[in-house]
Amino acid sequence: MLGFFPTPDADCRKRSRRRFLLEIGSLAPLGLSLPMALRARAARAASAPEDDIACILIWCRGGISHHDTFDPKPKAPAAVKGEFGVTATSVPGISFSDQIPKLAKALEHYTLLRGLNPQNGSHGVADALMLSGHKFNATLTYPCYGSVVAKELGPKTVMPPFVQIGTNVDRTFSGGLAGILGLGYNPFELPGDPNNKNFKVRDVSPYGGMKLDRIARRREALRRLDQFQRDVEARADALAAMDAYYESAFAMITSQSTQEAFDLAKEKDAMRDRYGRTTFGQSCLLARRLIQAGVRFVTVTSGGWDTHRNNFQALKRLLPPVDQAVPALLEDLKEQGMLESTLVVWLTDFGRTPKINSAAGRDHWATASMAVFAGAGVPGGQVVGATDEEGSKPIEGEYFPKDIAATIYRKLGIPLDTIHHAPDGRPVLLCEGTPIPELFG
Repeated sequence: MLGFFPTPDADCRKRSRRRFLLEIGSLAPLGLSLPMALRARAARAASAPEDDIACILIWCRGGISHHDTFDPKPKAPAAVKGEFGVTATSVPGISFSDQIPKLAKALEHYTLLRGLNPQNGSHGVADALMLSGHKFNATLTYPCYGSVVAKELGPKTVMPPFVQIGTNVDRTFSGGLAGILGLGYNPFELPGDPNNKNFKVRDVSPYGGMKLDRIARRREALRRLDQFQRDVEARADALAAMDAYYESAFAMITSQSTQEAFDLAKEKDAMRDRYGRTTFGQSCLLARRLIQAGVRFVTVTSGGWDTHRNNFQALKRLLPPVDQAVPALLEDLKEQGMLESTLVVWLTDFGRTPKINSAAGRDHWATASMAVFAGAGVPGGQVVGATDEEGSKPIEGEYFPKDIAATIYRKLGIPLDTIHHAPDGRPVLLCEGTPIPELFG
């Protein structure tokens, strides 16, 4: 039941409004709460750039084995080659692991970066570095890509500009967060499983099944109370500003487009099957729906890729959902006319050791990994860079996390020389990398 007349508090105005919204929408996800998102929106109402590019970033936490996916070494010794064979891709002369046949056939739709040097081999550090493009700094938390987009470009609709699907980001060193930009630019997190038939997003669902007309009546009652307070309070400007946040909150909660964006039941069964009835598959489909609804940046997270033991058995379980969903996402975006306006980036912590360990696993490897780019003008059918005969280091086309950052920001229209400021006032340059030229047509 809504506590419409709250108990006395040291700050009655703050207490009543906060509780009102909490009880309407249960506004307390694990990441960014709705009020924070709205304050971020109010703080940044910049107009969209002429080329309005959105981004879906796929983050596979733990470190995918590049040897057993996109960079197989079939001529290497058995201790390096591993258990998997190879399959031809849609590009002559290029082979992938036989565990990802659909991704092999879909290479014409994306560019594979084989020459990535991740410059790290540690969990937590990886999430901070790979999701921001900045090396870990114990005294300064750099903002992740989505947070920069939320600050610099702001929202397009009533939807939050930055959404994270799943919770598979290591936050030990504040990876995937807004850092120096402030809590208001953290992601709006969706912690549930989109493949669950009971999946719901708490912050956009009226509390306890409350009907929208009932919310409207309470909204009007609150407006009248607030009007009375404005008439008797000296701080009318501050109250008016607070009202704007709650107007936006009501707009989001009651918006039909918001409700539909999060509702995967609106998709035909054939489309849901196409992505795969898995957590990862339905997360990718939800990401496409959110981009359609006006979200600028969506991070899809996947966990379990830290394969120190039984690497090959684990990958036989982990790879099929990805092999189905990623090609489906790219094809769907193209069919929807969205691929040219949506950048898709697939990243992971780092690579894994060339030699298989005694537990049939591969350990962390800091000098070789991979990344995938598609959409937003990225040429398809390319493999950029190469590693040595054991997949231990790039021998051509070497790029670094800072260059991935520069590429993402250039694609999204954010100047690389943008300056942010740390809490102590020191200026922080957005990016020190160079855009990867092969990713620009």
